[in-house]
Amino acid sequence: MAFKNQELAALMERVIKRNPGEPEFHQAVQEVLESLEPVVERRPEFLTKGVLECLVEPERIIKFRVPWVDDQGKVQVNRGFRVQFNSAIGPYKGGLRLHPSVYEGIIKFLGFEQVFKNSLTGLPIGGGKGGSDFDPKGKSDAEVMRFCQSFMTELCRHIGPDTDVPAGDIGVGAREIGYMFGQYKRIRNEFTGVLTGKGLTYGGSLARKEATGYGLCYFTEEMLKAAGKSFEGKRVVISGSGNVAIYAHEKATSLGAKVVAMSDSNGYIYDADGVCLDTVKGIKEVRRGRIKEYLDTHPKAEYHEGCKNIWTIACDVALPCATQNELDGDAAATLVKNGVIAVAEGANMPSTPDAIHTFQKNGVLFGPAKAANAGGVATSALEMSQNSMRYSWTFEEVDAKLHQIMKGIYANAAKAAEEYGMKGNLVAGANIAGFLKVAESMLAFGAC
Repeated sequence: MAFKNQELAALMERVIKRNPGEPEFHQAVQEVLESLEPVVERRPEFLTKGVLECLVEPERIIKFRVPWVDDQGKVQVNRGFRVQFNSAIGPYKGGLRLHPSVYEGIIKFLGFEQVFKNSLTGLPIGGGKGGSDFDPKGKSDAEVMRFCQSFMTELCRHIGPDTDVPAGDIGVGAREIGYMFGQYKRIRNEFTGVLTGKGLTYGGSLARKEATGYGLCYFTEEMLKAAGKSFEGKRVVISGSGNVAIYAHEKATSLGAKVVAMSDSNGYIYDADGVCLDTVKGIKEVRRGRIKEYLDTHPKAEYHEGCKNIWTIACDVALPCATQNELDGDAAATLVKNGVIAVAEGANMPSTPDAIHTFQKNGVLFGPAKAANAGGVATSALEMSQNSMRYSWTFEEVDAKLHQIMKGIYANAAKAAEEYGMKGNLVAGANIAGFLKVAESMLAFGAC
């Protein structure tokens, strides 16, 4: 899509020129700027007063080496990152990703998306993201611990409960958060809510583990309801088998759907009778195994190498919960051909621009990541609140708050899309609704 507004087009050109070799960041910025064209027509001050110019530039980028010793006594060195993107509405908040694909551009894209996602929750949290190109797969607990301690030794000087509050992401679960929190506490000599996703014995929140997957389904439920539909009796395909995918399966099933396929980075399983969640939990949460092990106890199911073809399975609802740009235009066309009625993103930016265009052109309900998967960070903010109060809510209380937040996100995105002449376009609606709160705050501060 070409920009009609030449100032926005020039801004996009500057972003590409100043951030070479970072296609994910370019893609994220372009999507937002395209959505904001009708906004700057009504509110030109967002351009003339430099709000958008500031918005696409992180407030701070921290890049550091992470040396650690493997089990053979050899020193290994990884790169660590923390991008503190925007603190206009609260302290930076966003996950830490440990994966070989991590580089500065990925972290910038994730941090930029986080700004709008956090704004949509209605809670006072800004946007940030971090991580490392360290791969926890195949490492011993002792190696992961030594890496996490080295990583936090540097990161601890840049974060704090009122400055920047990291959480988990791909490759960072309860084990990694525990090692990092322990190191922060040792170095800083303070017990504060500096990380979220903590264990329940040391300040974690009930329902945090389930929150992103549950929230994804709550958002999808609202999207379906507005179209006179529901999860009841629907076939669902979920990519991934990590935290988000597992609890999206759990909630979708409780709402009457049948999940028929899940995947990991090696391949995918298809079970026409419905994927057994307890088996997947045992493989992934207990043994840290591979999804193909599902066939050991469910021989009638199918396993296919390579995860991309999961989208060839006919379904009513597709929930991409693995990684960015996993669902392309061809896969979207196949889903449409097979009768999909709704797609909602559990991962960050899992659909390519071509895929999104295909869904929208064919009238498929589409929930973008920054709205649909905001349940995790929303519950992280609830964890921050509980830490500040030295108090904890019950699972039911947290889940009820999460449900209301996700209903509010859908309503605000749908309302913003309609107000700016794009009724039903939740991509534009989420971008606009998320942007306006941040932009108004930046204007209030003067010179961003």
